[in-house]
Amino acid sequence: MENQQYENTQQVGGFSIAHFIIRFIVGAVILGITAALTPGFTIEGIWPLLLGALVLAILDYVVLRILGVNATPFGRGLTGFILAAVIIYVTQFFVEGYNVTIWGALIGALIYGLVDLIIPGRAM
Repeated sequence: MENQQYENTQQVGGFSIAHFIIRFIVGAVILGITAALTPGFTIEGIWPLLLGALVLAILDYVVLRILGVNATPFGRGLTGFILAAVIIYVTQFFVEGYNVTIWGALIGALIYGLVDLIIPGRAM
């Protein structure tokens, strides 16, 4: 019972602080790799990268809560791919130093999905 109380302090509604931190760090690494490999997608420094990763995580969470669809390019087929591209594109309106074209967002969603398959983070 004591162990269960400890688990409840670290998880709120299935949400773990440690899981969020791991996903944020992994997301920032994946986003940096994606921007480096994608034409039409630039991130100008560490702060726009970190803020971009945070905005991506928040937008992904909002989309999941509103639409019930996880915006992952390979996990949810065409719908997930389009949502991932839209989220990558929309993030530039919230983060200065984060710039992406429509084509860059589409290619970026594909690369982000591929890199996300290679670097674990969701299953942790």
